[in-house]
Amino acid sequence: MALVPYDGNYLPVFSKLHKSSAEFHFADHNVRLTQDWNQLGVAAVVWDAAVVMCMYLELGQVELTGKVAIELGAGTGLVGIVAALLGKNSQGKLVGDLHYRAKPS
Repeated sequence: MALVPYDGNYLPVFSKLHKSSAEFHFADHNVRLTQDWNQLGVAAVVWDAAVVMCMYLELGQVELTGKVAIELGAGTGLVGIVAALLGKNSQGKLVGDLHYRAKPS
């Protein structure tokens, strides 16, 4: 149950959360993720905080090469995907439901 009633037509700023996919370019890769607000709500969209975290990771202040990382976020897994790309994860393993969300573009 939401603390504040949500009306998708009320605030235009949330319109991007209702698109069927979101596309990004990180770590020299194009990343396209499916989104479905109507099916899973807040867990099925890419939030701005995830994009900001990916931008921070791309700055290189955190060494990811050869590291094992787990994203415990509540979203589409963008941060985990970008961390794997930046860490040059040769095994290409994605955890949980990320396989069906990540699509080559």
